[in-house]
Amino acid sequence: MADTSPRTDTSTDVDTDAHNQKYESGLRNAIVAASDSSDRSKEKTGDQKILRRLAQNREAARKSRLRKKAYVQQLESSRLKLTQLEQELQRARQQGIFISSTGDQAHSMSGNGALAFDVEYARWLEEHNKKTNELRAAVNSHASDNDLRGIVDSIMAHYDDVFRMKGVAAKADVFHILSGMWKTPAERCFLWLGGFRPSELLKLLMNHLEPLTEQQMVGICNLQENSQQAEDALSQGKEALQQSLAETLASGSFGPTGSSGDVANYMGQMAMAMGKLGTLENFLRQADNLRQQTMQQMHRILTTRQSARALLAISDYFSRLRALSSLWLARPRE
Repeated sequence: MADTSPRTDTSTDVDTDAHNQKYESGLRNAIVAASDSSDRSKEKTGDQKILRRLAQNREAARKSRLRKKAYVQQLESSRLKLTQLEQELQRARQQGIFISSTGDQAHSMSGNGALAFDVEYARWLEEHNKKTNELRAAVNSHASDNDLRGIVDSIMAHYDDVFRMKGVAAKADVFHILSGMWKTPAERCFLWLGGFRPSELLKLLMNHLEPLTEQQMVGICNLQENSQQAEDALSQGKEALQQSLAETLASGSFGPTGSSGDVANYMGQMAMAMGKLGTLENFLRQADNLRQQTMQQMHRILTTRQSARALLAISDYFSRLRALSSLWLARPRE
């Protein structure tokens, strides 16, 4: 028994070691398996996120393509409508809806004055664009001062034509001219008494006229200040007219009128209001005179080439406003 006891202890130790090694090996295998499973799970989750992101990108790209396609279609539709309108205006001129004489008078042969002016203004704008393109080509080709002077004088005379046209149209429908319904929406945002503010236009031109001599700078600054003062006076006069007109319409009693006295009072109010409205035409005429005189005075201050650059800048500014209106009307609406 003494001989066998040590052997038994040794066998037990060996079995225990083997068992521990087997346990540790199993534990390591379990940990490795769990780790592999976790990695695969993370990999799977990462793949799902990538797939979702790719799907979202594809959907966003698809929607972007659809919006772009709709936008292009609306632009094309707007272009077709503009072309159709131009054709209708051309047919209207050919049919004699509006006849422009060579003298100081232009009048509507049929239809109302607003339509007649819109047709004639479209013709004026088309001719103005041709003259502007001619001036731009002359400037880019470094034409002589004499050649430039002839084109510049032609454009200045063309501006005189539109002021004359507006004066004639105002006699037929002063509200149409003052409201600027013959202009595009973006142009109407900057409208002042049926046209542009001379002082604001001079501010826009300053960067395009450099370099200016000291004498020219003083002349432009004085012209801008005088224009601003005249604008303020006309604006105050128009506000006073509106206030007076509102007070005239608000005087007396409201509601149903039955007695002869009420009817007479009502007719008297309307007669006074009509008389005050008649002065609107005078405000429009004075505003256009200010615009015309400002442009002529600017032309006298500047050299021929500076005047050419100023006229091109003015034309480009209003052309961009018209283009902005077209883009705004054709914008995608989701």
